[in-house]
Amino acid sequence: MTDGREVSEAVRGAVVGAGGGFMISPEAKAAGKAGGYRGWAFYMGGRVGVLGPAPAPVAVAALGFFEPEMVRASWESVQAVRPLAETQQRYVEVCRAWGRNRYSGLHGVELLADLLSAVVARAEPAGLPLFAGWRALPLPDDAAARVAQLMQVLREHRGGCHLIAVRAAGLGPLEAVLAGDQGAPNAAFFGWPEPYPEVDERLRSLRAVAERITTELVAPAYAGLAGPEAGDLRRLVAAAERRVHEAAA
Repeated sequence: MTDGREVSEAVRGAVVGAGGGFMISPEAKAAGKAGGYRGWAFYMGGRVGVLGPAPAPVAVAALGFFEPEMVRASWESVQAVRPLAETQQRYVEVCRAWGRNRYSGLHGVELLADLLSAVVARAEPAGLPLFAGWRALPLPDDAAARVAQLMQVLREHRGGCHLIAVRAAGLGPLEAVLAGDQGAPNAAFFGWPEPYPEVDERLRSLRAVAERITTELVAPAYAGLAGPEAGDLRRLVAAAERRVHEAAA
């Protein structure tokens, strides 16, 4: 039986990086500007819009690591621009277009889409509202766009599991961000104002615990792959990640 922990860790960087690559892409910037969105509005509405027009505290809870007031302001402003369902559809179309621009012509892209789909289907959605919402969206017919969307779905799976793990380890959202690899710059990016609490050995230790819990929560989705399938997934995800880096160079 495949070691889901080993496979999930092997593809972790690509799931997090390439999975969310469309969010900071020229395609997303252009679509946001064309749609009349400002600041974080297109991101917030597009990503969390799968939950429908929920109250702002629901969006805050789902995102977890962002400063609550920034989320509230963006969530309320995006709904004043366009209907939330339209924003969400525009956002998923950006994801698909981004995938077509990077993964079309990738050798094995059809197989990669099938493998990602199998992992997504096995993942447990309980406690992961953004993952459940993104998984419920219809998939496009072409494999390149399907890969991009499925990678985003798996990114929401890992991100939701990580949020659960952070709270289980006893960390608050800001503490978890500060104790991560990018520390204070990441906290500022997520909208948290200074001054920040000191990151001591206790916080670093709790962050390490959260990472281990995250791996345990994510692993079962990958454990159902047969040995050759796991190898193919690792190889093809790495190839897809290289495509993303090459496009950005």
